[in-house]
Amino acid sequence: MRHPVRLNLAVGLLWLVAVVGQAAEHPPGYALSSAHPAATAAGAEILEAGGNAFDAAVAVSAALAVVEPTGSGMGGGGFWLLHQADSGRDVMVDGREEAPSAATATMFQNDAGEAVSSLSRDGPLAAAIPGQPAALVHLAEKYGRLPLSRTLAPAIRLARDGFPVDGHLLARLAYRFQTLSRSPAAARVFLPGGSLPEPGSLIRQPDLAAMLELLAAKGRDGFYAGPMAQRLVRGVREAGGIWQLQDLASYRVRERAPITFELNGVRVVSASPPSSGGVVLKQVMRVLSLTDAMEQPSVDRKHLVIEALRTAYRDRAAWLGDPDHVDMPIDRLTSEAYAREIADAIDLEQARKSDDLVPPQTLIEEGEHTTHFSIIDAEGNRVAATLTITLSFGSAFMVPGTGILLNDEMDDFSAKPGVPNAFGLIGTSANAVGPGRRPLSSMSPTFVETPERVAILGTPGGSRIITMVLLGILETLDGSDATTIVSRPRYHHQYLPDAVYYEPGAFSDEEMATLTERGFVLKSAGREYGNFHAVLWNRAQATLDAAADPRGIGTSRVELTPDD
Repeated sequence: MRHPVRLNLAVGLLWLVAVVGQAAEHPPGYALSSAHPAATAAGAEILEAGGNAFDAAVAVSAALAVVEPTGSGMGGGGFWLLHQADSGRDVMVDGREEAPSAATATMFQNDAGEAVSSLSRDGPLAAAIPGQPAALVHLAEKYGRLPLSRTLAPAIRLARDGFPVDGHLLARLAYRFQTLSRSPAAARVFLPGGSLPEPGSLIRQPDLAAMLELLAAKGRDGFYAGPMAQRLVRGVREAGGIWQLQDLASYRVRERAPITFELNGVRVVSASPPSSGGVVLKQVMRVLSLTDAMEQPSVDRKHLVIEALRTAYRDRAAWLGDPDHVDMPIDRLTSEAYAREIADAIDLEQARKSDDLVPPQTLIEEGEHTTHFSIIDAEGNRVAATLTITLSFGSAFMVPGTGILLNDEMDDFSAKPGVPNAFGLIGTSANAVGPGRRPLSSMSPTFVETPERVAILGTPGGSRIITMVLLGILETLDGSDATTIVSRPRYHHQYLPDAVYYEPGAFSDEEMATLTERGFVLKSAGREYGNFHAVLWNRAQATLDAAADPRGIGTSRVELTPDD
């Protein structure tokens, strides 16, 4: 028997309405969380030096580029979601990488028209034009109050003086050993003597320190023009890439309106295209708001989440891409009417099959190798930023004399319609390779606002990012603290493959039996995944809370302003 679901996000019991006049106007200090202790310390240093959250975001981003080369870097890009406390304005700074002008839709296919994954993942041909250097300059000049020479200083010290090798980095170096070995510049930095470094030994990056100093002195021209640009293009082309000087000169940061929506007193602000995060979250949350998801038994709530994700990821594959190049039916995909269609199709007694949904090809015709941080300052400015170079160490190619590890962001395009990328995501012509295009992303930096609390959320994790952020939102609505939000066991469905992947503890034995009986295919993820970071400001109680995912080595910090 089919049970049409009509839910309200039951926030009435979860969020006792606070009297606005009694809520704190500003946080009682600052809080931040990032994926590496040195990056968290860099952000705190800048905040304590008089910088705001946007200055701290520059410092944390640059520090992560030095100490966490597996997840981000100056050769990559990302999305910085900002909230300005004085105006209440939310904006997304799009520093996503951009395909070079010589890119073509078939550049990662062989003569038989088959997609060749190694071409879009390893070496300089896989690299799009980096956006992070331009984004940091943009943040500093438009939103910060300190000069780049100050906000980049912690990262410059870390690159010049070195940082110790930890177990996480060592494991990733072993994983990408062969590919890194093929880049002499990368091998000199990360594989001394052609071997894995000793645990606790220092990795020094003098070329990267010099590049950061140049950026601090000359702004965007320190990377996108002059000697550095010439060195980058020459190194890429000599190794088989297709960059041109004009590709660097023409790169521009974009400011975009975030995806924003309100449901039952909950306001969510998330990343807009070329991120798919906000669109998927809005569609899924609308479906859950038309069902009693927050009041259903745990197994039924999970059933509803999985089914809502199934359709949302199908629509992601079918319709979403670079907003500067593709017309997308976002209003339709995120409408209440469409959410009702999806909700009506959900049967709480039987799982659907992805093959039974209209496939993306008919409709039409990112892993842990990313990073995230969350910041709020004492004025209430906040930043949720998710940055990437795609796979671990990106393309594993370092341009000689620059210290820059290049991304392999071209793999986030659809090399061929229907062929999955490294994260198993399929795509269509909406996300085809093309000159000047920005590849579709799953990065989902997000703000959640209720009458009582503000949450700043995000995580790496490739195609699983959106699901993790969704589960983090639901934990926030359940009233969880920051530690619970970042620690909760996770599950994920992305349309294809048609399976629910889960961490240990995500389902009870009874839930697993029930979901299997209903027809869901459950598969262990094999290990824990993600690296979630959350900051919470309780406006009603004037408290701050922050937590770094225990799956990683990151740290959080909360500092309260002394009473006058």
